[in-house]
Amino acid sequence: MSELIKQSKSEKFLVGLILILIILILYIFVILPNKCLFVKNYDPKEINFEKPENISVLNVSCGNVIIELYPDISPVAVKRFKMLIQAGKYDDVAFHRVIKDVLVQAGDLEFGKKDNINYTYIGSGKSGFGLIKSEFNKKFKFEEGTVAMVKLDKKDTEDSQFFILLQDSPTFNGKYTPVGKVLYGIEVLKKIKNNDKSEYVLRPDFINSFKLLIN
Repeated sequence: MSELIKQSKSEKFLVGLILILIILILYIFVILPNKCLFVKNYDPKEINFEKPENISVLNVSCGNVIIELYPDISPVAVKRFKMLIQAGKYDDVAFHRVIKDVLVQAGDLEFGKKDNINYTYIGSGKSGFGLIKSEFNKKFKFEEGTVAMVKLDKKDTEDSQFFILLQDSPTFNGKYTPVGKVLYGIEVLKKIKNNDKSEYVLRPDFINSFKLLIN
């Protein structure tokens, strides 16, 4: 009859150490480099929308962000937003300003294009279509996922730049023009590259494409 051989303490320690090393190697070389590994990518074709004409799909490095636009709340801003999306103006534009877990900002069509990015002036660029009037709404709640137009220090200076909130920000209520809200994919936005030392990002992530569900 064969006799079971028990592992010594040193053998158990060695096995445990090897397992830890394997897990550490997997984390360093597989999980850590792939920031999108556990992020769900939503397919808009698999979702039924009440108002598909107001649905837009923002595609970034980790997948799709599905946004419902609010023309009833901000008709002028949404009209401008839809026009820029339809014209493909946002494609290959940088997320030049990112505050971790607070907001991401993009839409500088002049200085934020991937093939012609200008780190000196990014954030100050224009669309070439002129400024539009602010459409502040005191009743609108700036919650996680809100998409709104960027403005200068005064009213009626919105153009093409926009930001998306990654957390509730009630201090923004009545101070910016909302254009919509993220329905699916907020976790995708939270993976966009940020800089711990600055709001502005060198070698930023870019918008791959921005399209309306129904053109």
